[in-house]
Amino acid sequence: MGAEGVKAPDGGWGWAVLFGCFVITGFSYAFPKAVSVFFKELIREFGVGYSDTAWISSILLAMLYGTGPLCSVLVNRFGCRPVMMVGGLFASLGMIMASFSTSIIHIYLSTGVITGLGLALNFQPSLIMLNRYFSERRPLANGLSAAGSPVALCCLSPLGQVLQYKYGWRGGFLILGGLLLNCCVCGALMKPLVGPKALKSKVLELDNQEGPEKTKKPKAKLLDFSVFKDRGFLIYTVAASIMVLGLFVPPVFIVSYAKELGNEDTKSALLLSILGFIDIFARPTCGVIAGLKWVRPRCVYLFSFAMLFNGITDLIGSQAKDYGSLVVFCIFFGLSYGMVGALQFEVLMAIVGTEKFSSAIGLVLLMEAIAVLVGPPGAGRLLDATKNYMWVFLLAGIEVVISAVVLATCNFLFIRIKSSALEDKLESITVTDDAKTEVCHKPSEISEQEEKGARQGQEKETNEKVIKKEEEIHKERVKEDRPESETVDSKAVERFLKEQRQNGDMAISPETCL
Repeated sequence: MGAEGVKAPDGGWGWAVLFGCFVITGFSYAFPKAVSVFFKELIREFGVGYSDTAWISSILLAMLYGTGPLCSVLVNRFGCRPVMMVGGLFASLGMIMASFSTSIIHIYLSTGVITGLGLALNFQPSLIMLNRYFSERRPLANGLSAAGSPVALCCLSPLGQVLQYKYGWRGGFLILGGLLLNCCVCGALMKPLVGPKALKSKVLELDNQEGPEKTKKPKAKLLDFSVFKDRGFLIYTVAASIMVLGLFVPPVFIVSYAKELGNEDTKSALLLSILGFIDIFARPTCGVIAGLKWVRPRCVYLFSFAMLFNGITDLIGSQAKDYGSLVVFCIFFGLSYGMVGALQFEVLMAIVGTEKFSSAIGLVLLMEAIAVLVGPPGAGRLLDATKNYMWVFLLAGIEVVISAVVLATCNFLFIRIKSSALEDKLESITVTDDAKTEVCHKPSEISEQEEKGARQGQEKETNEKVIKKEEEIHKERVKEDRPESETVDSKAVERFLKEQRQNGDMAISPETCL
């Protein structure tokens, strides 16, 4: 784990970390959908129904989201790299075991539980490492890593079809298991950030100074529930949970919707390709926009706009009556879906900060897991009751619009009130530069993220002063413990020579003084 206080490099090895996060994000989100190409073979092999095979993807997603707190505990205890390497082994082992299955239950346990757990142990730590390596360029990094999902989906689905055609589902599962070993390679890229030597010396000095009176430091929390005291985190969690109820519904039902309107299977499946293609470019583009100087402090409102855009797209798409209308819907949905995907974790990072992000993301994913398990099945029941896809898309749109309104409204009301309460404390910040002292007055309107940045800057400056002061004290104590002849410095030598010159004795050299 990176030491506290380490400045994010915003590049360098961080680009390797970004590549690893790109691959992991692709595997995590695309794999549950890619496995669905084997469902027909599994139905024929085990004599089960489509609903039985659909549980494989559901269990995968449930493990990816529901094990968030477990991943947080493991990361806080062992670090990101070991957890990801073990997760890669689990993900591969699950698919290899599934290739030898003799019943659908075996596939539930192997592909669903074991592979799902392995992907979860890779997904969350990769985001944590990305947050540690990027600060100024973090919105762009989040957008690029999020693009791994549509790219992987475009690659894994055709690959799965080829493997099924040539090697059958058992051979396909075995090869995919070997492919998932690349998660271990991505885990090896997650090199921990090393803290500056000054911080290490500070710890050693404090230990030496405290001596027998040393008080035991509290152990680091494996899961920090204090994030629930943050209003911004609570608002984000509630809004994200509502959003997930409807966000994943249209991609699940769009192909069936097209078939219901009388389109061929090939044309219907093409809609997902259109959606994914737009999604690939929307995510990094949105990351660039979110990183702009004027936009970044208001990233929460950009996220709210993305959700509102997505929800309105669902509402309008519910009225589609022909294939052309569905193509237009997929273009706009892919754009809004990509914006949401690029911003969801960037906003969470901005709200809770680097230190608490490992715990916050685990708790958020746990809440979203419940919504993931309720959303699509609930939409399916609504479809069974009404026999009309219009109501499914209307429900999904309403849920996403509500989440956007909750996030924007609550953030504007409660967070701005909190900002006004802290305004007096942060109104004047004194900045000293050599002999000049300037007083910078804080603007009357400041976002919560800007306040946190100001506090972090003050804390960093204070820590640097403390370190320098402690080093001076330590040097003085070292000098006191050394023999007097070894503590003479250059200034003492000059004073001694000056006195000798005044007495007329010029034969004494600096070496004689020492």
